[in-house]
Amino acid sequence: MALEEKREKRPPVTPMMIEEEAALRNGSRGLPPGPWAEAAGPRPRTTERHIAVHKRLVLVFAVSILALLAVTMIAVLLSVRFEECGATADGPPRTGGNGSLSGAARQAPGVGQPPVRPEEKEEAKARGGEATAEEKEEEEEEEEEEEWQRRRELPPWARPRLPRHLRPLHYNLMLSAFMENFTFSGEVNVELEVRNASRYIVLHAHRMHIEAVRVAEDKLAGGVRVARSFLYPQTQVFVVVLSRSLEVQRSYNLKIIYNALIENELLGFFRSSYVLHGERR
Repeated sequence: MALEEKREKRPPVTPMMIEEEAALRNGSRGLPPGPWAEAAGPRPRTTERHIAVHKRLVLVFAVSILALLAVTMIAVLLSVRFEECGATADGPPRTGGNGSLSGAARQAPGVGQPPVRPEEKEEAKARGGEATAEEKEEEEEEEEEEEWQRRRELPPWARPRLPRHLRPLHYNLMLSAFMENFTFSGEVNVELEVRNASRYIVLHAHRMHIEAVRVAEDKLAGGVRVARSFLYPQTQVFVVVLSRSLEVQRSYNLKIIYNALIENELLGFFRSSYVLHGERR
């Protein structure tokens, strides 16, 4: 009876209690329905961490786009540069401001040229003449280089310093300058003293065209035959190969006739100018 009485004494359920219970179930924190309940309801939250991640993604994307543009520009510039180099290589040799050939175009004959095919050699031999003589000189030079390789020594013209088997005693130089085309011709006579027997004469020369070479002992003994001569641009020397060795403690006269350009730079026989009263001279 006591339990039944207690149950009967529960407070009656009012409409306000029903509304509060419904509000709690709907997540409005127990507030009655209305604008305040809507404002206090659950909302999707965007944290600062999410914002930072989004900023990093945007920054990485922008950097990748800039890198792609930079690589594309470099590739275009390189392709244009390669095309210009190819056109320059295929075209005629360039000249400087004074009309002189550039250093690449002034190389000695045979330097930087493609090797001669066997068929061309045979045709040259059949025709005879200068081509055959040049081939003989090339063969002799190759044989000499092989001989020096067997000795495990550098040939005199490939060494960084001139050989000391010859000692110059006197120079007699004559030059003729031609200012209309800025060229000159020269003739030099060098008196040589032989310290050690050798059949090679090596001296410095660069960017020159050698016309003639003569070696004489004296007026009575006559000259020494020159087997061949050549320029060696790698060490900037001129080599005279004799048919026999020069005798020790004897004097010889070396005569060279040559011509070359009057350079427009501080090299060898060069030209310069000055201005006087507004006139260049």
